[in-house]
Amino acid sequence: MKRALAFAALLLAVSSQSAFAEIHVGVILSTTGPGASLGIPAEQAIKLWPGELGREKVRFTVLNDNTDSSTAAKSASRLINEEKVDAIIGSSLTPPSMAVVEAAGPAGVPVISLAGGGAVVLPQDATRRWAFKLSPTEAIAVDRALSHMQRNHVKTVASIGITTSYGEGFLKTLEMAAPPKGITIVAREKYNQTDQSVTAQVVKVLAANPDAVYIFSAGTPGALPHIELVQRGYKGKIYQTQGVTNNDFLRVGGKALEGSYATAAPVLVADQLPDSNPLKKVAQEFNRKVDAQYGVASRSLFGATAWDALLMLDAAAKQALKTAKPGTPQFRAALRDGLEALRGFIGTEGVFNMSPSDHNGVDERSQVLVRIQDGAWKYEP
Repeated sequence: MKRALAFAALLLAVSSQSAFAEIHVGVILSTTGPGASLGIPAEQAIKLWPGELGREKVRFTVLNDNTDSSTAAKSASRLINEEKVDAIIGSSLTPPSMAVVEAAGPAGVPVISLAGGGAVVLPQDATRRWAFKLSPTEAIAVDRALSHMQRNHVKTVASIGITTSYGEGFLKTLEMAAPPKGITIVAREKYNQTDQSVTAQVVKVLAANPDAVYIFSAGTPGALPHIELVQRGYKGKIYQTQGVTNNDFLRVGGKALEGSYATAAPVLVADQLPDSNPLKKVAQEFNRKVDAQYGVASRSLFGATAWDALLMLDAAAKQALKTAKPGTPQFRAALRDGLEALRGFIGTEGVFNMSPSDHNGVDERSQVLVRIQDGAWKYEP
């Protein structure tokens, strides 16, 4: 009897220890609403991940924010206060990501955003010191596009952007970066992600007769002004941001997109990259996993962003587990410190060098120029 009781006690102790050691990650994604084409592939990537982080068992709680900031804030509150998560991945777009950060920062929960806006991590205040983002800065993307415009003798450009912090961030960057390159902004138009028409905005852009139009949008809503421009006979060059680079955008935009350009993470065209590119191997490995599970048509850099977030958490967890146990404030702080200490970290989308002043950490290698040709993305050296 004593042996039986001792054995039962041992099993209980081991069971309790294992449960205590489990890492709990909350995930907030836009799997419905205007951001669904970003959130769905990210959710698919989460499902591909093995059951461990840092060699400890991991559990994911995945919530849908419906591309809504209020829902994202409520989801973050639930994950922090009820689920007691160790970290949060998300959200898919900038406005809901900012809502998540505002909830998580004061609670001391690290957040890895999948969104593109620099406002998620800037300025590095007491709240944002808990936030990290993986998409490159607006400056890197805009510089890549403007350099291409220069080479193609573009002298004037007009912008059409969504009325969110994402669109505003890109517009401000364009306004700073264009003049030094000898390019004049002749029109600045805006629209809402839920708008069904942008006719008025496009008519104003056409009246300005720009050599190029730069669209700042995310997901399939980015196709709306693009299609309108082409249908109204615009013959200049059209540029988009990484926020639209998925297969749903190609489907919705159809033939109207042919010959246009976008800046994007290298993983989008991984097989076309030169062998000297340090990201090629990691990006191809991720794409092979997606192909095997979901098919080639499901490849998406938005899934790759989520994959990079998991790769980073895995690396940070290995260090954090040396000093603290999951489920504790000490572990969450150690995770944050581990993410901030990443140097020379190669993901599918960039080489990351985090620091106390830079919670994005990517350089110009995080963006390539791509052209839409025959309904597919083509690498532009």
